[in-house]
Amino acid sequence: MTGARLQDFARERRIVKTDEFSSVFRLRPVYRSAHFVLYTRVNALAHARLGVVVAKRLAPRAVTRNTVKRVTRELFRLAALPPIDCIVRLSKPVNVRKGPATTSTLKKVLRSELLQLFASQRPRETV
Repeated sequence: MTGARLQDFARERRIVKTDEFSSVFRLRPVYRSAHFVLYTRVNALAHARLGVVVAKRLAPRAVTRNTVKRVTRELFRLAALPPIDCIVRLSKPVNVRKGPATTSTLKKVLRSELLQLFASQRPRETV
């Protein structure tokens, strides 16, 4: 795989099957932030995979749900993670029907929380 291919989000880097989601969900949450819960499980692949769950009741507008997923995928691609399956689940409402669907403030909050989630899973450097 070339360096340019590391920036993509190919099907092999996604968790898509229901039983794959279920096997990761059975484990306890690894990390929580104000709006997200991260579930992880070690996989036998050479790379990490990602699944994103954004419930309609927590983000009523499609544009908000898509923004959450887009930001999550972007930060996942940039994170240097060990071979694990990650599921990021939205656990608290991020936006209400009143007000703008997406704002730069919302994106900043999402980015900072997701960066913390993915940083918690990076391999520790030994000195």
